[in-house]
Amino acid sequence: MSKIAIIGATGRAGSQLLEEALRRGHSVVAIARNPSALQGRDGVTVKALDAKDSAALQAAVTGCDAVLSAAHFSTIEPEAIIEPVKRAGVKRLLVVGGAGSLLLPSGHRVIDSPDFPEAYKAEANAGVRFLDTLRQEPTLDWTFLSPSAEFVEGQRSGHYALGKDHLLIGADGKSWITFADYAIAMLDELEKPAHSRARFTVGY
Repeated sequence: MSKIAIIGATGRAGSQLLEEALRRGHSVVAIARNPSALQGRDGVTVKALDAKDSAALQAAVTGCDAVLSAAHFSTIEPEAIIEPVKRAGVKRLLVVGGAGSLLLPSGHRVIDSPDFPEAYKAEANAGVRFLDTLRQEPTLDWTFLSPSAEFVEGQRSGHYALGKDHLLIGADGKSWITFADYAIAMLDELEKPAHSRARFTVGY
């Protein structure tokens, strides 16, 4: 079993990554600004810090086998996560991505579609920048997992479909994935890497 650091461990995606990791017997370093709700949980080491604190983040992830980042892209620059992870000697960084950079059947990016919500553009553009930065990273073993268009609360079904750079759209015309099933796909990738130094996507 692995020792995994999760940045943003109390958020909607991060909390499901934590639950899935514990379910599989991994130990977790839970990193969040206010992780007090996680105190006392078996298998969890709590680190209360702001991920922008480079020295603190490096110290928190040192000794981990992998780092999973569920930080919001608009709140932190890519280098603020990538560089401390590298300095700590952690070999793998798996990132909770966004759907904005995925391609539609037309070949255009989701973020460039006319009906893309204005309220989500800042976060989506920051996610595109994070992916572009990873693609230029020379040494780190990174993975960027984009969810489907709708990333929502819901049941852990244990079922999902994978894609590469195109948005997954079901037969019903919906593009969605629950946080719980997303977490399964991410932990599957952690345990059996199939997308080293690449982006992929998950949906139904």
